[in-house]
Amino acid sequence: MRSIRRKNGAAMVVILGFTGIGLVGCGASGGGSPPGSGGSTTSSGGSPGSGGVPSSSGGASGTASGGTVGASGGTTGANGSGGANGSGGASTASGGQTGGPGGRGGGGRNGGGMAGRGSPSGSGGTTTGGGAGMTGATGSGGSGGPATMSAGCGKAPPASNRYTIDVGGTSREYILYVPASYDQNHAYKLIFAWHPLGGSASQTAGTGSSGYYGLRGTSKDEAILVSPEGLPFNGGTSLGWGNTGGQDINFLNAMLDLFKSEMCIDEGRIFSTGFSFGGMFSNAVGCAGLARAVAPMAGNRQVSGCTNGTTPVAYMGFHGTHDSVVDISGGQKARDVFVKRNGCSADTTPMTPSWCDGLDAKYQPCMCVVYSGCMAGYPVTWCEYNADHQPAPNSGPTLWTFFSQF
Repeated sequence: MRSIRRKNGAAMVVILGFTGIGLVGCGASGGGSPPGSGGSTTSSGGSPGSGGVPSSSGGASGTASGGTVGASGGTTGANGSGGANGSGGASTASGGQTGGPGGRGGGGRNGGGMAGRGSPSGSGGTTTGGGAGMTGATGSGGSGGPATMSAGCGKAPPASNRYTIDVGGTSREYILYVPASYDQNHAYKLIFAWHPLGGSASQTAGTGSSGYYGLRGTSKDEAILVSPEGLPFNGGTSLGWGNTGGQDINFLNAMLDLFKSEMCIDEGRIFSTGFSFGGMFSNAVGCAGLARAVAPMAGNRQVSGCTNGTTPVAYMGFHGTHDSVVDISGGQKARDVFVKRNGCSADTTPMTPSWCDGLDAKYQPCMCVVYSGCMAGYPVTWCEYNADHQPAPNSGPTLWTFFSQF
């Protein structure tokens, strides 16, 4: 284990009272009994709780061609596919600098654009010589733009492992997954996966492709994944995200500062997901404006808190219609925070293709809607399905499809 000291981040969160809501751990199917109380917070990693982790199978995927004009440089592939998912010049005629931070420009997946590597320059790439890049076909949505590369680009990364970090005199722990094919000059997405009450970092990280709510397998080494460990909640032994005095937001800020300094992170593509208490804290992360998009499962905004603010955050929420632990009305109120922030209207249209498509019959009826009129690149999607308190089935592919569009 490596111990790293970091100063306390100052972001504060208004905490609303915990009003008798019981929370359970993350099971592989159904509400049922809660998982174990989670592994110990020792440096050895402890033992995981007994709760399962959602399957990574199934789910929808979305693609779109396109890209924007490279600022300068040579030719592109057809329809913005020069290099990887973006348009713009590949290299210079006179040996000048290649794309670099611009990478995978304004097109890419659903128009979101992604960070480029080496030669594929996007709208932010700089070149010398050569002609102007050609325009790819227009993407279908998203905000796009070049990567904002962190100070850790160009450095050798830490190994995938459990680590500790000092946050205001409190030792906090997290499990880090670094892609096996890590490229120190490529800016990666960073995704946080928060465990439920009674769960643990080990439980959420898992041991294979189903880990990190299925994102370990579906992200295909295109993202750095983090599973943080909570603190004992309400004087008990179960770990959670009470965020007392903003301590868990401070933990997140400390991790962000560290990761940006030692790994190549795209600072504009940081994401958060979690189930139950982890869903609550994902809402808090979004309220604090610390993520590009959040995807809470069976969460609310009452316990971890929700700071007032105006920063838009893309949102996709999941909630069982008869959740007996975290009532669906709490999830709906959290959703409405982002409907307002993102400038959406109250009108909705069915999600197409829908996460509900192909879902097991026991989860029907299921409905996913997309809110109308939202700011470009900041959609709000809401899914309700026939279930008690449990993570969204087949979450991995759907979460990755949602996050990867940005």
